[in-house]
Amino acid sequence: MDPLSQVLALLKPRSYITAGFDAGGTWSLTLDDLAGRIKCYAVLKGGCWLSLAGGAAIRLNEGDCFVLPSGSPVTIASDPTVPSRRASDVLDPNRSGEVVTYNGGGDVFLVGSRFEVTGRHAEGIFRSLPPIIRVEATGDQARLRWSLELMMEELREAQPGASLVAQHLSHMILVQTLRLYLAQRSPDDTGWLSALADPQLSAAITAMHADPSHPWSLRELARRAGMSRSTFAERFRERVGSAPIGYLTRWRMMLAEDRLVEGRDTIAQIALELGYSSEHAFGTAFRRTVGCSPGRYARAHARGAGSPGR
Repeated sequence: MDPLSQVLALLKPRSYITAGFDAGGTWSLTLDDLAGRIKCYAVLKGGCWLSLAGGAAIRLNEGDCFVLPSGSPVTIASDPTVPSRRASDVLDPNRSGEVVTYNGGGDVFLVGSRFEVTGRHAEGIFRSLPPIIRVEATGDQARLRWSLELMMEELREAQPGASLVAQHLSHMILVQTLRLYLAQRSPDDTGWLSALADPQLSAAITAMHADPSHPWSLRELARRAGMSRSTFAERFRERVGSAPIGYLTRWRMMLAEDRLVEGRDTIAQIALELGYSSEHAFGTAFRRTVGCSPGRYARAHARGAGSPGR
């Protein structure tokens, strides 16, 4: 499984709401329901503006897509200077599978999904992503446009099973949008997702994800990237925000957390399969990264507790 697929699998996104949004006239809404969620939308007709609090407004045109992974409130509007209303005050949040009409409709039409994120690693992964992931309309969007048009057909015709089909399509749209972002990203972009678009850094990240138990060294990872150790370490830290070996340790711990909660393997088995020479070495790394022992973490999450403590 490739790194993007692995990370999305750890997030465990499930499509919670899939709907269309048809707006008209002058309007502005602040999407204030994003905590613990990812929103993925596309503009099928017209255009609008998207902005974070205190940030410059981004123009979205017909065919553009955007993903909101940060959980921070975002304003979407016909005009960025219009006073905004909270979306939770004026829109029904539970109209899945329907088209929501606002202010008469007719000028701007968006379609997409709001994903509930159930994975335990969401907060850390979201911090490594841009707050707004925008993909401009290009000639390379044939698959994405097909998915969007099919989703709209399902929502419009409301045939038996339409909601389920739309949910599956929404997952496809999320992945396709992230793929297109990787293809269109600026060389100056930072973050884990941007690093995947760098062929040299991606080679090292893919190697770590493919074989997390391997005793990777900085020299070996730099060789995979086709770079000197110093250049590789510097670029990795600039793009990803951590050192390569620190990233590897955190990835191992994410895998360990999932397996500890599943409860099918012993701590010794998990330690060995993630590349640690002993249960003690694994426990030390886990405690340093996660903040508690593996056993305490497993027991706390098995009984549905919150923070497991130390």
